[in-house]
Amino acid sequence: MRFTLRSWKLVLPLATLVAVAIAASVSLASSGGSGEIRIAIMTDCKGAFGFGYEPDIGGAQAALAQYAGAKPKNPKKPSAGITGGKIGGKSIRIVGYGCGNDTADLAIKETKRLMEQKKADVMIGPLSGDEGVAVANYAKTHPSKTFIIGTAGSQDPTLQIAPKNVFRYHGDGAQWNAGIGEIAYKKLGWRKAAIIMDDYSFGWTSAAGMIADFCSVGGQITKRVFPPLNTTDYASYIRQLPRPNQVDGYFWVVGGTGTGSSLKAFEQAYGPVKADQFIGNLFFAFLGNFKEVAPRLVGAYVGGFGTGPGLKTPGAKSYESIMKKWYPGLNGGNYADGFVYNYYNAAWATVRGLQAAKGNVAKLAASMPRTNRSGYEITDKGTVKLDANRQAIQDQYPLQIVKGADGNPSLTVAGFVPNVSQAFGGLFKKSSPPPGRNQPSCKRVKTPWQGKIKAVRNGVVTNQVIK
Repeated sequence: MRFTLRSWKLVLPLATLVAVAIAASVSLASSGGSGEIRIAIMTDCKGAFGFGYEPDIGGAQAALAQYAGAKPKNPKKPSAGITGGKIGGKSIRIVGYGCGNDTADLAIKETKRLMEQKKADVMIGPLSGDEGVAVANYAKTHPSKTFIIGTAGSQDPTLQIAPKNVFRYHGDGAQWNAGIGEIAYKKLGWRKAAIIMDDYSFGWTSAAGMIADFCSVGGQITKRVFPPLNTTDYASYIRQLPRPNQVDGYFWVVGGTGTGSSLKAFEQAYGPVKADQFIGNLFFAFLGNFKEVAPRLVGAYVGGFGTGPGLKTPGAKSYESIMKKWYPGLNGGNYADGFVYNYYNAAWATVRGLQAAKGNVAKLAASMPRTNRSGYEITDKGTVKLDANRQAIQDQYPLQIVKGADGNPSLTVAGFVPNVSQAFGGLFKKSSPPPGRNQPSCKRVKTPWQGKIKAVRNGVVTNQVIK
């Protein structure tokens, strides 16, 4: 083909225009100016917490429906996805759901799939403790992406690691257990206790809250036992615990599919469990364990989850009505389960951040809100505040298994502990080691809520202090 001078004069401007267009499109994409916002939801579909898959997704997508105009494709199956929805004039798109199994390796594999292959701008999740640690470390090397933790409760992501593009709008596992050790000491008369905890970051963090709270008022931890997560035979670990006549009680931090199995192993070794001798963390009450655990432990106290089942406040009623509107019957209608509630709040905060950034994902981390209205929060007119590490300072609610009006076991809020920070009254610092098998040690200290825990009756916070 022969090119004349006139041909070149026509081709060169055209080539220049193409180059400019390509450069502009690249610049637009890198500055967050593309026409859609790409969201990933990272949760677990297998492993110890696999049954949190639909509740997590439903919680997040209910917030996207309520505040961004999206609609569920199937109200009975959140993972079917959503349609529609806009923020800052841009359409929102769920690019994929992460299918974890509570391990760091698979969490990172799935995160890379969502963020690098599916090109998500922001990720809501993950679910579990070790996953949260892994994702926080991943976030450090991917500062242009934003990560809002779903319900992972390990301490490290927002204290020891704490990258500026990671946010958590709920407590960590230690915060959730604020007040439960003092209740054991004062209400149950415990002085010496043993603790069994899943041997991974969330188990350690959850146990840390129980240990710190119990020891702060003068309790002693005489034995710590560490079964690996996903253990199926707990007999050898139960034998490491002191016998029931050697301690006043047991703190039980075995979660997921192991909660019921570990209690059965205890009963096989020592006979029926006694409600006044057992305090569980959140897994006595949530993520499908309640029906198995509750009948044998009516009267037992349970560590919290940052939620208030049966709390009679306008905020609680509003949140529960929103969940019922978009996903009626999700999680058996238990919307106070933190696996639903925490993902909901994470997504709601994400919407608010994107609105403030006018849909520009490049500005999202800088635009994420430092406060968020939350359904079960009472302090500051129902507002959760983030600390300097972008970690929630949150009201906490020790719980109790009681006999309901219908004769069946029910869960009720027993106490109110306002504004619990991740520092836990100065016990945990960025420079301190993260919770582990022997961290924290047992120390008698003064926590901000010591001697000030308010009793809650019939869903109403009273002025009576728990003694």
